[in-house]
Amino acid sequence: MRPNKINRTLQYSLGLFLICMAGTVGLSQETGTSGPNELLLKDYRPQSIYQIPQTSVTRARFPIIDMHTHPYAKTPAQVADWVKTMDAVGIDKCIVLTYATGTDFDAIYAQYAAFPERFDVWCGFDYTGYDQAGFGPAAVKELQRCYRVGARGVGELGDKGKGLFYCKPTKAWGMHLDDSRMDPLLEKCAELNMPINIHVADPKWMYEPMDATNDGLMNAYKWRLDNQLDAIGHTGMITILERAVKRHPKTTFIACHFANCSHDLNRLGRLFDECPNLYADISARYAETASIPRFTAKFYERYQDRLVYGTDMGVSKKMYQTTFRILETADEHFYAQDYFTYHWPLHGLDLNDQILKKVYQTNAARILAHSNSE
Repeated sequence: MRPNKINRTLQYSLGLFLICMAGTVGLSQETGTSGPNELLLKDYRPQSIYQIPQTSVTRARFPIIDMHTHPYAKTPAQVADWVKTMDAVGIDKCIVLTYATGTDFDAIYAQYAAFPERFDVWCGFDYTGYDQAGFGPAAVKELQRCYRVGARGVGELGDKGKGLFYCKPTKAWGMHLDDSRMDPLLEKCAELNMPINIHVADPKWMYEPMDATNDGLMNAYKWRLDNQLDAIGHTGMITILERAVKRHPKTTFIACHFANCSHDLNRLGRLFDECPNLYADISARYAETASIPRFTAKFYERYQDRLVYGTDMGVSKKMYQTTFRILETADEHFYAQDYFTYHWPLHGLDLNDQILKKVYQTNAARILAHSNSE
């Protein structure tokens, strides 16, 4: 074949290739899809094709106390709507963790006061002056004032390695739960029978390298802590929790999110074994534990007296119903990407009635009965 004919053939072939590519790109743009070489991990939304049972649980099997919510509703109408949702799905009561003190706490408390049987509103700690000599008495005084307003618990406290920072108005960088400066507050909570909800660390995936080996990468990257070199690591944070809980045996602690030990529930189990004043809520860690259903179900069975239901994911019916499906059914290989951004499938735990009753209400009712005793 002559060179000019070869060139014309190549040009013709290249033209056809470009036309085909343009059509493919256009189709991808029209359908919102892309080829595997262009697909970004953040856009990956797998859908199960398994033809297996799918259970819709519209209402919880037993009445529930949700031990981990926040002041999502901002107006009387929104609070009333939340109550309607609670009625529809079987939530008897919600614990509203405000982080707040002072007039901020008072305003939130007043917002929910129209439904005293449906909401318990908990306060925070005021860390103002924590880095100065003489810290303690003023913070204790404010805690007592919040108690008189109506707070019967404290939370959510939070420390991911750099110090206690969730409560308002002051962040206590560098001070951790086991710091001696916290002792007067923790002891006063014991005296007032005020349980403390504490968030320590974060899931282990957030501490791992953000690379191809991190199986929780997409959720981990959003909350990453691997680049916080001046922060205490996961193991150190759990040790801090252990020291504080053991040093204050008369204070009731609720380590939220399974104490962020979803990857190693045995570590939380050892804390339960050694600390009778410690509970854990299961909020916002459904995806982390529904990925290992048999092991998780055995953990629930062993520690059924120490776990309490919580959500920490808003107020929608669908959200509540997703948690019920995970706890109550034996469904396999399903996704709930509206709430969880991991890429692994979920599996139901199929908990029995005895365990469900305790996790849904009995354990929480025992904590709240103690906190409301005068």
